[in-house]
Amino acid sequence: MRNIQADIAIIGGSLGGVQAARAACARGHSVYLCEETDWIGGQMTAQAVPPDEHQWIEQQGATKSYMDYRRKVRETYLAMPDASEEMKAQKELCPGQCWVSRVSHDPRIGVRLLTESLQPYLDSGLLTLELRTVCVDAQVEGDCVKQVTVRSVETGEECTVTAKYFLDGTDCGDLLPLTGTEYALGAESRAETGEPDAPETGDGEDMQPITWVAALELTPERIPMEKPALYDEFAAMGVAYADNKLLSWYGPEAATGTKRLFTMYSEPGVLGLWDYRRIQYPPYFTTPKNEITLLNWPQNDFTESGVIDVPDREEKLYRARQQTLSLAYWLWEQGYNIRLCPEVTDTPDGLAKAPYIRESRRIKARRTIREQDVIKACQPEPKRWHDSVGVGHYNMDLHQTIKTHSFFFAPVTPFEIPLGALIPIRMKNLLPSCKNIGTTHLTGGCYRLHPVEWNIGESAGTLAAYCVEHGVTPAEVWENEEHLHAYQQVLEDQGVQLHWDL
Repeated sequence: MRNIQADIAIIGGSLGGVQAARAACARGHSVYLCEETDWIGGQMTAQAVPPDEHQWIEQQGATKSYMDYRRKVRETYLAMPDASEEMKAQKELCPGQCWVSRVSHDPRIGVRLLTESLQPYLDSGLLTLELRTVCVDAQVEGDCVKQVTVRSVETGEECTVTAKYFLDGTDCGDLLPLTGTEYALGAESRAETGEPDAPETGDGEDMQPITWVAALELTPERIPMEKPALYDEFAAMGVAYADNKLLSWYGPEAATGTKRLFTMYSEPGVLGLWDYRRIQYPPYFTTPKNEITLLNWPQNDFTESGVIDVPDREEKLYRARQQTLSLAYWLWEQGYNIRLCPEVTDTPDGLAKAPYIRESRRIKARRTIREQDVIKACQPEPKRWHDSVGVGHYNMDLHQTIKTHSFFFAPVTPFEIPLGALIPIRMKNLLPSCKNIGTTHLTGGCYRLHPVEWNIGESAGTLAAYCVEHGVTPAEVWENEEHLHAYQQVLEDQGVQLHWDL
């Protein structure tokens, strides 16, 4: 069996996992990175979710590297030979001209830019990247991970990876159970967290739903669409929040959990779902193009079951795919000329390479971020953490959960990312690097989006590098003021914003 040795091993090429790898390599450390799909980038690319961002993003509230990525996205579009004068006239270009993202773009551009950011380290040999590869086992001694075993999804070949630090960059926190790392899953009780809006009784199975995103194109002519195998079942299905069918123009109102009317296209007073996550806007091009959107709507949130720690995971994933295909077919039946767009997702059927995962296993951390740390009702001004490793903002938005079918929405103040939320309570050389940090079920609803996950990954990769360089553990950095300040200075020097300037 092959053995790969590296300073740092990162399991999972999520958006955070990629940034952890880039940050560690930038400091001269050898890194092993594996990813289950054949696209790195997680929610930005393989899961086909354009970046959700806050209102200050053009000026602050993200790392320099994330700001650079946004700039490169815009430069990529503006450099296209058929970029129109209308596109060039935009002060802050949103390539898809959609209403939920400030820089919605084709996921193929995302994976290209992310790969280019890693290319110098691949060329130099500092980075080993293995796609279509998953972790299947781990060897642990005491409180330290010694090595992991990874397996090729395509060939079944296995390989051991030995490293000084191991980072979980998977969207579901897959490395945590393999290493015996303590983790939380689902909803905690009010007694556990003290959160005013936590349920009286916790439930580890009550999580936010996954969504299997698809790319859809508006076409001038009507193209036949194949009826999905489970269409009749999903067409007959009702929803828990209202007296209407799942496949309808009604979706949930996040703040109330009641039904809300949507339309296909935005109209005065009604938001359109087509331009919600649109990624191609024809007026921005001089050559004929059709509109393309990414189908991530309330109607294809898969609320039947979770896909973490369940015995029939493959069956649930199949049904999630069928729900999205059924929604697309229902739109076609309503008379809209649409087709699934496989070239955008680089898949045979136009569905994303992987499902969008909103909620992960979460490490039990030295510091748990609670609702009262971030919501405006408790924190009218941003809470300043002395151990901050970044900033972010997104309102606490929890989609209909899979067990109690409950919703939650609360306005949130701009927040910081405390280092203590990245430090496991026991493990010495394992770190989270995406949405698997020490949040609760509630606060995970606002720490899960693109700029924050990017920041978490970059800070985690830099922390692992700092620990290798100084012969200390992450817990020692957190506990020692001298090391903490030195590490924070490293972050600031590379463009990580630690505190809000509002």
